[in-house]
Amino acid sequence: MFATAARWAAKKGKPKMAPIELTTPPEQAQSITRAIFDVVREHGPLTISDVWDHVKDVGLRGLTSKRQMKIMLRWMRERQKLRLICDHDGPHKQFLYTTWFTNPRNAPQRPKPELKAKAEKLPTFPSSSKQP
Repeated sequence: MFATAARWAAKKGKPKMAPIELTTPPEQAQSITRAIFDVVREHGPLTISDVWDHVKDVGLRGLTSKRQMKIMLRWMRERQKLRLICDHDGPHKQFLYTTWFTNPRNAPQRPKPELKAKAEKLPTFPSSSKQP
């Protein structure tokens, strides 16, 4: 019992994360978060790289890098504007950003890579009509 108490007392707690403070002006932060929220709402659950691709297509002036976008996404999660869900696909995990109003079960499914590989391996035979 003493050993159990010693192990429990030796555990370190999870470090507390300080709240994120944005360095951008409030008007600019509002326009960036509005654009990111619209992209996530319109295109469904997205990974960080998918969000970055869509935001680049929108062409925001205030968003200069993917790193800044990731900070904005973390800030939006902290403010509960977005949520992060984990999509388990066998041994692979995929973290997707979505709005609070999107049901993850109704979200469009991503194509599974093993199904694509099987479809590519199937041979295609020409028609078997023989000319006598």
